[in-house]
Amino acid sequence: MRYLQLLMLALLLGLGACATPPAPPVADAGAPLLLRLAPATLGRTLALQQQVTVQAGERVEHMDVLLEADAEAVRVALMGMGQTGTSLEWDGHDLKLTRAAWWPRAVSAERVLSEMQLTLWPAAALREALPPGWTLEADAAGRLLRQDGSAVIRIRYLGPTRTELVHLRDGYRLDIESRDLGDGP
Repeated sequence: MRYLQLLMLALLLGLGACATPPAPPVADAGAPLLLRLAPATLGRTLALQQQVTVQAGERVEHMDVLLEADAEAVRVALMGMGQTGTSLEWDGHDLKLTRAAWWPRAVSAERVLSEMQLTLWPAAALREALPPGWTLEADAAGRLLRQDGSAVIRIRYLGPTRTELVHLRDGYRLDIESRDLGDGP
């Protein structure tokens, strides 16, 4: 069970037509940033299969993520041991979560959504949603999220299908290999 908790903490990955402004993110010092961007702010549709390698300390684990996003909703299925452990759907107002009985309760759907948006959403949309004290540096090679000047999350785009997310504060790394499912097999 500890393995799944570490895995999901790390994934709270890799890993969006709503005119209503997003709910305010959490801004407490040391607390995780929890973004709530409307699905439409993604500006495109996505259908991805992702293979995620999670490294937390000496532990290395692998999992699959299925992601679908359009202007109406973001839908995510997190797979462990060949089974769906949890799925979430965000429509810009409500976050719905379905969890298998064996899936750890400590897994935060809010954090999964937030880190996914941090990795995939346009930098301009992210900057608009950041609470005071948070900044985002972004270019074609990657992103750096800071809280009060301290680096919290570093994202590097290592190629057209590979992304690395390093959570500097919480001490884990995600290596995300994505396959676009929008064009068929």
